Amino acid sequence: MYYAPKKHGPAHIHAYYQEHKASIEIESGKILSGSLPAKQLKLIFAWIEIHKEELLADWQLCSNGEKPFKIEPLK
Repeated sequence: MYYAPKKHGPAHIHAYYQEHKASIEIESGKILSGSLPAKQLKLIFAWIEIHKEELLADWQLCSNGEKPFKIEPLK
């Protein structure tokens, strides 16, 4: 997530893997832009599902220009 004084689009995350990158909507899991390999995308979807409430709370913080809380990576 990026800090943003105003919301830009739906709540989403930016994911990067090697030369690939994508923006993924938190609520629906819809890929807003870009692409990732299927295996990595599956892992990201699982991580989003596990941390959805935390991600949405962090989205609110970022939208207000505040620092988000750290979220545990998928292990």
